[in-house]
Amino acid sequence: MLFSMVTTSATDLYVPLLYKKLFNLLTSPESVALALGVVWMVLAVKFINWFGWRAGSRALNFWQPKVMADLVNSSFEYLQGHSYNFFTNRFAGSLVRTVNRFERAFEDISDIIFFEIGQTFIRVSATIIILFFQYKILGLIVLVWVILYCLFILLFARYKLKYDVQLADTDSAVTGHLSDTISNNINLKIFGGTKKELVHFKKLTDKLFRLRNYSWNLSAYNEAIQGAMFIFLEFAAIYTAVHYWGLGRLTLGDIILVQGYITLIFNNSWNLGRNVRRLYERIADAKELTDILLTPHEVMDVHDAKSLKVVSGEIVFKNVGFKYNNQNNILHGFNLSIPAGQRVALVGPSGGGKTTLIKLLFRFMDIQAGQILIDGSEIAKVTQESLRNNIALVPQEPILFHRSLFDNISYAKPNATKAEVEKAAKLAHAHEFIMNFPDKYGSFVGERGVKLSGGERQRVAIARAILKNAPILVLDEATSSLDSESESLIQDALHTLMKGRTTIAIAHRLSTIKDSDRIIVIESGKIVADGDHKTLLKVNNGIYQKLWEIQAGGFETAESKKANAN
Repeated sequence: MLFSMVTTSATDLYVPLLYKKLFNLLTSPESVALALGVVWMVLAVKFINWFGWRAGSRALNFWQPKVMADLVNSSFEYLQGHSYNFFTNRFAGSLVRTVNRFERAFEDISDIIFFEIGQTFIRVSATIIILFFQYKILGLIVLVWVILYCLFILLFARYKLKYDVQLADTDSAVTGHLSDTISNNINLKIFGGTKKELVHFKKLTDKLFRLRNYSWNLSAYNEAIQGAMFIFLEFAAIYTAVHYWGLGRLTLGDIILVQGYITLIFNNSWNLGRNVRRLYERIADAKELTDILLTPHEVMDVHDAKSLKVVSGEIVFKNVGFKYNNQNNILHGFNLSIPAGQRVALVGPSGGGKTTLIKLLFRFMDIQAGQILIDGSEIAKVTQESLRNNIALVPQEPILFHRSLFDNISYAKPNATKAEVEKAAKLAHAHEFIMNFPDKYGSFVGERGVKLSGGERQRVAIARAILKNAPILVLDEATSSLDSESESLIQDALHTLMKGRTTIAIAHRLSTIKDSDRIIVIESGKIVADGDHKTLLKVNNGIYQKLWEIQAGGFETAESKKANAN
């Protein structure tokens, strides 16, 4: 590419010198043969120029897409390395748009440097040198003009950059809002929010219009000033050349050479101004993702992190302290020990810290104090990948990929056979509904699994957890989206799945966890009760007893009174 840049620039500069020689020869009829020889030289130089462009384009066509792919892969890897909190504070659509703009920004910047600015620098510099050595006054005029011109376009581009950054940020906001309303289209319909969202969306697009209009007007003013500067340069150069021609110090060929070089400077300088503006605009486009790529990951593996080897599955929360975004403490001096193989349920009022404990166990966020241990190994000192490979999760709201049912279930075990996937699906009672689809396990589920009902999505998630076969199992309202019949079937599958595994279950429906070995009642980040179902029902006015009575009704109330009497 560098060879191409130098070759094409050199040939472009040499052609006017040939035309100078040609027109000087044409002033004498006896020099036709020599003039024709010069024409052949022009043809040869033009073909060298053509070859240089083709060679450079071929190199660019390999290098640029390769780097673009590397940039997108690097962006993907670094983005996915950010913490849970990072993604909860950003729109998915905006991040996608940001990555796309980053990739395209590189494409434009490399095009501008290779095809425009790099060649312009070589050509204009060489032109000034040639003019200066052949016609000093003309070289000096062009040199002063180029310095003033470059200062103007650089200062103007830097001034315009802040508006380009605002434009890029607003464009991301528009994309994020559009993505948010599309993914929540059902809410717009249910709550009649289309008009309200349209009003808000129009405010964003109006802001985008104003910024875009102002940015484009600035570009127009810039081009107007550039045009005026070109007029002055052309007048000064041609006037000086004609003046010296009148004095007999320049030939007709010299006039042609000067005019050719002035035209070359015009074309390249005009493009330089436009491309410096484009360069700054693309830098503005790339800035948002650049900031993300320069933001350290919130959760990182330590330098000498080892792989977690889980033998039994004992879990210990030791003096754990945690708060979100340096706000009020969620957990303070929290202690909980779960022996290997024990089935533990976490219950309590919403906001008490149950889900936070699960997120901390997966190390989606780092604790500010204390330790979390699995089989005696501190999870902060093992690799995140090995930690999560040893924990299976069935979330309250399973999110599936827009891929086949087979791909979604086997995501927990990429090398799983068809028989293994079907066995897991049968245990989760998903096989039955899967076989009703036309493509069966090859059926695509739609974005985020929208083609499936809530219960079907949850059974797919349970099948995925069964297939993962991890020593630690986390159930976050695992049966909340199931009807009574399906729940009964799934409970049987979960009981089988929980055997021999350390299990943590979060549940608001207490009937689903009453058979747990141990029930931990959490309120305001503290353990306020710890025992099995029967033991906790005996605690008068206890939180668990109150929750049970609210949910169970008269029949279960009688059961709790009977338990208290015993």
